[in-house]
Amino acid sequence: MSMIDGGVESPVCDDLLPATVRLGESGGLGAFDDMYLATELLRFTASHPGVPHFVRAYRPEPTVAFSRKESLLPGFAAALTAAASFGFTPVIRPTGGRAVAMDQSCLVIDVIDPMPRRHEGHRLAYARVAGALATALESLGVDARVGEVSGEFCPGEFSVNARGVVKVVGISQRVISGARLVSAMVAIEQPGVLPAVLAEVNRELDFAWRIETFGSVATEVGAVDFSAVSEALQNSLCIAADREAGVNGHLENALRNTARNIVEVRDLAPVYANLFTAPGAPAPGESGGAH
Repeated sequence: MSMIDGGVESPVCDDLLPATVRLGESGGLGAFDDMYLATELLRFTASHPGVPHFVRAYRPEPTVAFSRKESLLPGFAAALTAAASFGFTPVIRPTGGRAVAMDQSCLVIDVIDPMPRRHEGHRLAYARVAGALATALESLGVDARVGEVSGEFCPGEFSVNARGVVKVVGISQRVISGARLVSAMVAIEQPGVLPAVLAEVNRELDFAWRIETFGSVATEVGAVDFSAVSEALQNSLCIAADREAGVNGHLENALRNTARNIVEVRDLAPVYANLFTAPGAPAPGESGGAH
């Protein structure tokens, strides 16, 4: 166990994801498709009792991911234009929080939990993931801590920061009946244009933050091997290829086939995009926000 600011214990490794299917790291499918796939895999998990925990890790295409609540703000249309002016695709993500800019210098890790621990609240779910990622970053030489940095983008209690000065990992969450999605965006390589993109987007949304709080693994330790960092992060979440006994093989195969089928039916992604960007569309049931 490790202690998070605020007194929440963060179980890591064996207690985190006791039976997990690892879908593996890949390149992003594209901004809309990545969000659509996360949503559909969440729904699949909720509708199949007994399915194991699983993860998808990917390097996103240039994307600015907004929350549904932000899409209702007066400056949202201008924020979309600002994102597009940098060549970033604006999307509505299934989780809560504030805008996040990401590209292939980053790693997104989506952890899907069938929620067998129904007593577990949002804060403990955040603490589990944040603690595991902080442990991995510490092993890579980052002075990683869990907690909000004053003035950070997409602020949250369970951000993972470096030295208490810059944010390195943002975590958001969505819960539906029977399943939970915890999504982490890890800035690994040099941030490049990301702070500038976010500065313009947040200016249009009238959200004050300090651009100097945008950090990454590389800004802390120098040049990095992306694959090695990715592997360390995933292993710390206890999602290595070796899984504990008791994983239902039939459900595991169904899960993999479902992911494959969703990826192949790519023309459905625009439907997802239209659903969440249409004026007056209902909120997608996000809960837990960003931390």
